[in-house]
Amino acid sequence: MPELPEVEVTRLSFASRIAGARIESVAVGKPLRWALGCDVQQLQGRHVLAVRRRGKYLLIDLSSGLLLMHLGMSGSVSFGTDLPAAGKHDHFDMVTNLGTLRLHDPRRFGAVVFAGAEDDAVAQKLLGRLGVEPLSEGFDALVFHGVLKNRKTAIKQVLLAGEAVVGVGNIYASEALFLAGIRPTTKAMQISKPRAALLHRAIQQVLTNAVAKGGSTLRDFSNAHGEAGHFQLDAMVYDRAGLPCRVCAAPIKSIRQGQRSTFYCAACQKP
Repeated sequence: MPELPEVEVTRLSFASRIAGARIESVAVGKPLRWALGCDVQQLQGRHVLAVRRRGKYLLIDLSSGLLLMHLGMSGSVSFGTDLPAAGKHDHFDMVTNLGTLRLHDPRRFGAVVFAGAEDDAVAQKLLGRLGVEPLSEGFDALVFHGVLKNRKTAIKQVLLAGEAVVGVGNIYASEALFLAGIRPTTKAMQISKPRAALLHRAIQQVLTNAVAKGGSTLRDFSNAHGEAGHFQLDAMVYDRAGLPCRVCAAPIKSIRQGQRSTFYCAACQKP
């Protein structure tokens, strides 16, 4: 699943190119996770003002309203003036005078949803419970620790839930916990203030590094230029079960948490 770095990399790869574009037409293919929520003809003539990100959502600000785009499990975005004809896995084409924005999603868990404004019910149903952005100034270490003190579940699960901090998905939660030296099974409420500060810094460091490396391409992720990410090549623990730890050489372990694979080093990461 594309996580925060992949969504941010996607945004950066087309946001400046589509800014100011006039929408000429919109075509929707097979049903996605959620309906668009408006007649496609209503979007014609509107202009794209900017492209932002909130968690794992792309927010495409229009001259009237906005589009919320989610990449789902296998989605990717392309933008250009010479895209081929839409294929069976291309489910949203927005043709503008500057190029066509396309959502490609083989598994159709992604979506594009229209909302009149970011604070209306449609948008808030998707965005309202999201936690603070980890790469923003609002991500405060003391506040983060205070949230953890009220969570009895394992820290890995708390990170994935997206309420303490948004967008730290499975890959980057494993990597951040390794960098902070915290066992993923440790209860969040048991993490001390100094260890929470370490985790706070680790989350920011891992996500920043992942964005710089173009995200992670485990299967078919690519940005709007068609370029793959390379963060997975430098992963310390993720998807390295049985391989030696890059720090201490102990074998990396793998467990299941909430039906997701978790990877960690029992020697470097303490309960």
